[in-house]
Amino acid sequence: MSRSRLSRLIADGAVTLNGAVVTDAKAKVVEGDMLEIAVAEATEVDTLPEAIALDILFEDDDLLVVNKPAGMVVHPAPGTPGGTLVNALLHHFGGNLSGVGGEKRPGIVHRIDKDTSGLLVVAKSDKAHHGLAAQFADHSVGRHYQALCHGVPNGADPRLRGVRGVSFEDGGVLKITTHLARHKTDRQRQAVLFQNGRHAVTRARVVEDFGNCALIDCWLETGRTHQIRVHLSHVGHALIGDQTYGGRRKVSEKVMGEVAVTLNSFPRQALHAASLGFVHPVTGEDLQFEVPMPADMDAVLQKLRG
Repeated sequence: MSRSRLSRLIADGAVTLNGAVVTDAKAKVVEGDMLEIAVAEATEVDTLPEAIALDILFEDDDLLVVNKPAGMVVHPAPGTPGGTLVNALLHHFGGNLSGVGGEKRPGIVHRIDKDTSGLLVVAKSDKAHHGLAAQFADHSVGRHYQALCHGVPNGADPRLRGVRGVSFEDGGVLKITTHLARHKTDRQRQAVLFQNGRHAVTRARVVEDFGNCALIDCWLETGRTHQIRVHLSHVGHALIGDQTYGGRRKVSEKVMGEVAVTLNSFPRQALHAASLGFVHPVTGEDLQFEVPMPADMDAVLQKLRG
């Protein structure tokens, strides 16, 4: 169980120490003490199952790997109560759900943004939920993203080497190391900090150079909200189509011609979670998954190549 779940159980009087209800969560214990925890059956969630088609790459009794389309929210929120990945998973799973947190629900152990496409792993059992959460916590899960960005993040660019938090590793790999926290005035955004906030590390390398933009491969050492998007914006290479972190930046039609119109009108951040690798938390098997770039990003890429 999580610390927060145990804290709630203590607060609810569900924990006894040597037969007496625990009222102090910081109470000391000694060898031979008997602790009892009364855990109620996990309750059903209020979220309704919805028959939404899913692109499932792998499924067994403990977990599922799904290719989420751009435009689908992962979890219901006040502004998006339905049509989410969780609604679809509740319908698909039926009764086989993780009870971590006290509610029967799909085990969402990581997320990708609404307008980002690609791979997610979801826990069905409590054991898988805890095992996957531990792997994400120790940064052992492999995640690679394909992205189209403004400009070319090349190590030969002296401007880039002067940006705080930037370094380069062998093979021209760009490493961005900062802290991230919610923006002071816009709670929907993340901001780069160098004190406070949460430690965040992103790596990226150029796959194809198109002059005014580039196809890049990004991978995460940490997994913070909007991490790739805000990090690339910080170093001056915001993602194509990113209305939140790209500002009003446009590709020059004078330089790029007709393809610039396509790039400047791209309706979402050009970001795709293309590969995912982890150890199966129950069987111990090493699992690796890849999905191709979605049609909208691929169409832009073909125009650039042309």
